[in-house]
Amino acid sequence: MNSPAVEVLTFGEAMLSLQTEGPLGAGGTARTTVAGAEFNVAVGVARLGHRVSWAGRTGRDEPGRLILRTLRGEGVETGHATTDPQAPTGAMLRERRVADLARVHYWRSGSAASRQGPEDLAPALEAGARILHLTGITCALGEGPLAGVRAAAAYAAEHGWTVTLDVNHRTRLWSQESATTALRPLLPYVDVVIASDDELPLLSAGPGASPGRGDADLIAELFGAGIGEVVVKRGADGADLYLPGAIPVHAAARPVPVTDTVGAGDAFCAGYLSGLLDALDPDARLQRATTTAAFAVACNGDWEGLPHRDELALLDATPGSAIR
Repeated sequence: MNSPAVEVLTFGEAMLSLQTEGPLGAGGTARTTVAGAEFNVAVGVARLGHRVSWAGRTGRDEPGRLILRTLRGEGVETGHATTDPQAPTGAMLRERRVADLARVHYWRSGSAASRQGPEDLAPALEAGARILHLTGITCALGEGPLAGVRAAAAYAAEHGWTVTLDVNHRTRLWSQESATTALRPLLPYVDVVIASDDELPLLSAGPGASPGRGDADLIAELFGAGIGEVVVKRGADGADLYLPGAIPVHAAARPVPVTDTVGAGDAFCAGYLSGLLDALDPDARLQRATTTAAFAVACNGDWEGLPHRDELALLDATPGSAIR
């Protein structure tokens, strides 16, 4: 049987993104771009030389056309993306409020992506892939997107794909209890869980947030549910990879001047997926993930600073040097 042409399939809401340099109430000027968790991951994986398909849903409007044009320009396949003539593309505003503190405002209710369902994803799934990448954000958008995630996960697992889940909890979209109720049923289909340490309890069947219930217990529970890899993002403290019966692997965060932390988790995921596709050993794929995350935090924007494959070694150069 031939391998699928696409290596990674993902879908989810991409939005028009307005990013201000100061408080909105004071009339801070805004930069216009596009962003979204799965959008960012798709761009990151494509820049690392892999074939990626984004099968999200946009409105039949100018922001939607901008999203698709940007993805195609980055080498991401959009042939299975769909458009909704009756609903708009979602939007977000990222407001730099105090120093390095930003807050995000969403306009997602009733958006085209919130109306995506399993039927919209069928052609992309039938085309095949090696990895299906999912995030908790899409599950939070409504019953249609949640049904689409569940159908995609079941299809991918049945057909032998690797299924990755980035918990990516957004408190402005749903509560911890709602997230747990939606995400726990996905675990039988998932091979790789990616989460920050404070997101691990959301996948627990028990009182995950209670004192004394640490990472080790939560990770053991995930292994018991059939998860093959648990990757824990720890921000400035790097990341850890847990495999059943093995000593955990740790990678330190790459030391770079931090400009903008938004999108770092998506960049991390892109690097990790690339490492899986390249069959790197656990240490090497975790190192690639922390490297791509470092590129993201060192640049403004959610995805603009993501590295191409031939740029991965740039962080090994002496700080402040010029590559001539």
